[in-house]
Amino acid sequence: MQDITVQELKHRLDNEEQLFVIDVREPYEYEEFNIGAENIPLGNLPATLNQLEDYKDVEIVVHCRSGKRSATAQQLMTQAGFSKVRNLLGGMEDWKRQFAV
Repeated sequence: MQDITVQELKHRLDNEEQLFVIDVREPYEYEEFNIGAENIPLGNLPATLNQLEDYKDVEIVVHCRSGKRSATAQQLMTQAGFSKVRNLLGGMEDWKRQFAV
């Protein structure tokens, strides 16, 4: 699936669309600032994939600080058979720039 911008994600969250959002940052980063996503650090993701089986055909948005770790998460999930995984371009850095939190 195509990546997603912070503007599109914010719009969709504001409209309460059904998305499964995963934050692959470390817990300390998540505690500093988050948008309410499920926090599954990238290092823990491979061991957690079997617990996410119900989401294999659901639209999933993965994000991190800048978009690099989440791109890796997207690749891991796609290889594991998740069909609708989107990476948040620019990550939380871009989110903060766009929405001044």
